[in-house]
Amino acid sequence: MTRVVVTGLGALTPVGNTVKEYLKNLMDGRIGIAPITKFDASDTGITVAGEVKDFDPAERVGKREARKMDLFAQYGVHAAGEALEQAGITAENTDPNRMGVALGTGIGGLTTIQEQVIKMHDKGPKRVSPLFVPDAIPNMLSGNVSMRYGAKGVNYVLSTACASATNAIGEAFWRIQAGKADVMITGGSEASINEMGISGFAALTALSTAEDPSHASMPFDLNRRGFVMGEGAGVLVLESLEHATKRGATILAEMVGYGANSDAYHLTSPTPDGSGPAGSMELALQDAGLNADQIDYLNAHGTATGANDAAEAKAIEKVFGPNGVYVSSTKGMTGHLLGGAGAIEAIAAIGSLLEDRMPRNVGVFEQDPATAGVTLVDEHNQDQASTYVMSANYGFGGHNAAIIFKKWDGA
Repeated sequence: MTRVVVTGLGALTPVGNTVKEYLKNLMDGRIGIAPITKFDASDTGITVAGEVKDFDPAERVGKREARKMDLFAQYGVHAAGEALEQAGITAENTDPNRMGVALGTGIGGLTTIQEQVIKMHDKGPKRVSPLFVPDAIPNMLSGNVSMRYGAKGVNYVLSTACASATNAIGEAFWRIQAGKADVMITGGSEASINEMGISGFAALTALSTAEDPSHASMPFDLNRRGFVMGEGAGVLVLESLEHATKRGATILAEMVGYGANSDAYHLTSPTPDGSGPAGSMELALQDAGLNADQIDYLNAHGTATGANDAAEAKAIEKVFGPNGVYVSSTKGMTGHLLGGAGAIEAIAAIGSLLEDRMPRNVGVFEQDPATAGVTLVDEHNQDQASTYVMSANYGFGGHNAAIIFKKWDGA
């Protein structure tokens, strides 16, 4: 079986616009949630979100090209550029026909859809932009990345709600394992902090109505209030070990396992006993040939909604036993990136391998007794090295996915 390694990372997040900045702020417990600035949200009842700050599309997307892309695609192209630069992928050292793209997004071009529906309503159908369809459709995330960076292999987007990026990374991993590609650009992106995105999730009573950013996203806390919308992108360059070694790449980590399944239970709620999420983690362990006690750190989905946190806590106990693994949800700092969440959280998990520190579970002031069997990472226990780490995400519709990375030891 072909071994798969990580050679590049790219991140555009509410707590940092580069991987270096993102990981530093995560480890320091910095909160990127703040009052919404993208629109007047006063009528929605929602006050804060995890917005990307000071994004300059000219840096990697280009001002002219940015006008042809919804923000979610701009974010993805930008993060992919950072990842490829770190990986050192060039046309000279990589066959473009053996380099593919598999990215995830939960919604796609929601800002474009919102703007163009309003334009059609106010000014008539003849005023709808000719770029409406190519800007709005989810597959243009991978399409734009493929065109920008010359990836001529497989090119597709997975949309499994909040599990999208994790599924995309897992499928990219399996594709390289099977010998179908040498390099895969993978991860996810989302940009849904707009009137429709906030209003839609608010109507589900899923969003936190807190005004204080430090008490807005509170995963595993007794007084959690719901999730906080986030935005941004994360991209990983996965590569066969043979290909990476041949071109002298710097290896950041090894990917060793992937598992995915379905709850087949409810539109928005996970299986209350945690059996669905637990099943995906168990499948990832089987895929990696590992026992649960070999996992040192788990980056949990941890949305700070009652249904998710309770079910996930049961799933973690089912797989790892009571207090059997260190756990954190980084959504207390970033908010919830929906289809992009699994990408930046995979990078957080890899960061724990690179820095011998685990990101904190920010937002817990009083841990919910129902999650007492979960040991959360805080400033007192975060300075520990890991060998194997897992990142897991779950989405509306019953989608569950988990991935495992190993610290690179050169062997």
